[in-house]
Amino acid sequence: MAAMKILTGTGLFLAFCALGLLAMAICTDYWYETDARRHRERCKNYANKRNDPGYIYISNHNLPLQMPPKSLVERKGNGPDAGALIREKRHFLAAASAMESHCSRQFNSTISGLWRKCHREGFDLETEDLIHKGIIQRCTPVKYHYSSSILPRNLPINITKTIRQDEWHALHLRRMTAGFVGMAVSIILFGWIIGVLGCCQQHDLMQYVAGLLFLMGGTCCIISLCTCVAGINFELSRYPRYMYGLPEDISHGYGWSMFCAWGGLGLTLLAGFLCTLAPSLSTPARTTTHKPRQENGTV
Repeated sequence: MAAMKILTGTGLFLAFCALGLLAMAICTDYWYETDARRHRERCKNYANKRNDPGYIYISNHNLPLQMPPKSLVERKGNGPDAGALIREKRHFLAAASAMESHCSRQFNSTISGLWRKCHREGFDLETEDLIHKGIIQRCTPVKYHYSSSILPRNLPINITKTIRQDEWHALHLRRMTAGFVGMAVSIILFGWIIGVLGCCQQHDLMQYVAGLLFLMGGTCCIISLCTCVAGINFELSRYPRYMYGLPEDISHGYGWSMFCAWGGLGLTLLAGFLCTLAPSLSTPARTTTHKPRQENGTV
């Protein structure tokens, strides 16, 4: 009996901690983070590399002939090295044009949550100046409804159709993430209330039902976190890549809100296991049956 009470109390305590972690994850915006400081610094160095007087900048796409680096010129010759020279020259030109394409876009250091996306404070000085002037907002809400105003303009019809389909798919993933994490919190809270009542009334069935509800809430939490990860990966792999992809020098990853949600998931599953195991340790009351005495050979 004492072991059952210890397991039930531990399970309810873990479920309460899981509710706190999930509530913290839902209310904060550190699910996904990006750091674009290195990329912005690299683009500044690339733009200021040739700013001396008299230098006229011409885009790489407009030059029919370009000089390769000195290392390529020194290796120039006849035979097999000529093919390698051409391949390295093409790789050099492609890298330069890719750098120019990435620097033409504005990348900011951001944090994202279930409800809004914000600029990280103290990361980009130019962005901070614009925020203090009121030109841009620090946080923008995450949309859970479809709007055609977010679609880019002046694009071919096939690319616009692909972007529209991808936008619907990303919207469904966001809705599933928010919906299932809300269901998980509601189910865990309901199970915790039933578990507390079962503890007060010493009702084994209520404690077992509370454990099943914890396991069900953990299942909803697993679905929510998996769809969240799938949504982030889908956003990074959307087409066209030059509009939705991230350069290699931008560091990105999951924040502490995501780890709080995973921690709440682990505690919920452990609480469900303990609460469903506890009733099996209770000792049933034994009832003694009195047999009738035999007298004179008769019952």
